[in-house]
Amino acid sequence: MREAQRVAASAVSQVLAGQSLAQALPEAWRGGLPERERSRAQDLAYGTLRHYGLLGSFLRMLAPRTPRPELLRALLLVALYQLHATRAAPHAVVSQAVALAGEIAGQAARGFANAVLRGFQRRRSELMGRASADETARYSHPRWWIDRLKAQYPEHYAELLALANRHPPMALRVNLRRTSLGGYLELLASVGLRAIPAPPAGLLLERPVPVERLPHFGAGWASVQDLGAQHAPAFLDVQPGMRVLDACSAPGGKAAHLLEHADVELVALDRDAERLRRVEANLARLGLAARTVCADAAEPQRWWDGRPFQRVLADVPCSGSGVVRRHPDIKWLRRPSDLPQFAAEQARILDGVWQVLDRGGKLLYVTCSLFAEENQCVVASFLERHGDAQLQPLPGAENGMRQLLPDHSHDGFFYALLAKR
Repeated sequence: MREAQRVAASAVSQVLAGQSLAQALPEAWRGGLPERERSRAQDLAYGTLRHYGLLGSFLRMLAPRTPRPELLRALLLVALYQLHATRAAPHAVVSQAVALAGEIAGQAARGFANAVLRGFQRRRSELMGRASADETARYSHPRWWIDRLKAQYPEHYAELLALANRHPPMALRVNLRRTSLGGYLELLASVGLRAIPAPPAGLLLERPVPVERLPHFGAGWASVQDLGAQHAPAFLDVQPGMRVLDACSAPGGKAAHLLEHADVELVALDRDAERLRRVEANLARLGLAARTVCADAAEPQRWWDGRPFQRVLADVPCSGSGVVRRHPDIKWLRRPSDLPQFAAEQARILDGVWQVLDRGGKLLYVTCSLFAEENQCVVASFLERHGDAQLQPLPGAENGMRQLLPDHSHDGFFYALLAKR
């Protein structure tokens, strides 16, 4: 347990210093860690960050001073998470964390850590009651985030905040070029896995599992993809023979889905060369082919060959507020000032790829955000700038724009379909 605590504390401290969890965890377990301990450390880091608002409140009430160094504070947060939200034996959690505190900050830190953790065990009910009065602690989200959701979704904000602190569902997209939805459902059942079908190609697993347990995963029979992300081909109305641009393609899930859906000439574009290699690897595993281009979608003069596209998918960079239960570091790394910066970049990409869209063609604008600044406001501003753009209806859409809110089966996504007159 101690090594898992050590790695999780290291990752949490790096995230709180401004690094993403995707970078922090591999750095924290560098030097070797058994697979079981690595998985345990990952669970502890993710759980601590999901509930950081509440855990931080506990620590402020329990500690007469802010623990230093930051790694000691992170260790105490991890241990408090274990005591509060896991089935780990409390005596083991405390004893291991106390020993580790001594290694991190010396003998005095052992007594300090012991007092904090024993105090939590004694005063847990009282601490919970006091923390519930603070919305940042109760919802484990920054105050500005809570206020924005409360203003935009007054009837749903509490549910959205609660969902964001739960474990995400695991969904699959069946490669219908290799098998059928029913056929893959039977394959899953044959290895003891249960799933709910979500036609035309989706399956919602009863519980998450490593991809190694999925039948023929390496041979490209299925991909892991959230059900909310699987609307793109149908919403974009992709037909065989079309020339299609996936403007911000990495890691390649939607590009692969477009190719599984129809025989199209696909250009997969991304400005990050390393992430573009992930697109190529995903397509290779699935037995699919596309032209990959490393370039900035907003600067078509640098990469476009002059041949127009009939369809453009613009799944743009965003705050990620709709997928925060998969990436709990996001809510603590984002700042309110990030939203206008994302909106400016989204507008830049839209203006760029609009130039390569054929007349009569369609562009699907996609984010995994819940914030209107990145969604409805960006689309409305684009329509004001481009008189040849027309918003198209989408199933279940309000005013031609579909805001998909997270629930037990999928994450949060925003879709808007634009046609060029």
